[in-house]
Formats: sequence, structure tokens, C-alpha cells
Amino acid sequence: MRLGQSRPNPADGELSIGFTLPRAGVARLRVLDVAGRLVATLVNGSLPAGPHTARWDGTTVAGAAAAPGVYLYELRSGGERITRRLVLTR
Repeated sequence: MRLGQSRPNPADGELSIGFTLPRAGVARLRVLDVAGRLVATLVNGSLPAGPHTARWDGTTVAGAAAAPGVYLYELRSGGERITRRLVLTR
């Protein structure tokens, strides 16, 4: 499993996150604040093996604009977890 750096980073609007799954299965890609609270769910479901791209428009699960700052994004699949950081500016 591979999780790329968000692009652009820092971002002032929409950003994309590339990831690769070595085999088909359920994947979940979430954006979290630095305290670990859920900000947005970008992917949550079955995907085929191979490369994928998810987009985040900078909004929260409630539909509000996320505050500027540092966020974590986490990919989970097949019992594995990878986390990276991104910076959101406004």
C-alpha cells in the first residue's frame, strides 16, 4: 500500500491525494485534525487494486469550510494504516 503527499501542499482550496492498493479490498481515506478528530471522509468502500486519486475541497463532514492549519490524512486498508500531513491555507 502506498500513500502519496497531497498536492498541492500547502493548499488554499481543493487538493488531491494519490494512493495505491496492492490488492482489491475495502479502503478508507480520512482527513483528521491534529487531535485525531474526523474532519472529512474521502474514500470509504471497496476499490480495485492499483492507483487511485481522491480529492478534498477543504470542507468538513458538516459542510463548513475547514479552518486553516495542519491536518492529517490517513489511509486504512487490509489491516494497514499510513498517515501523512497536509497544510490548509485560506
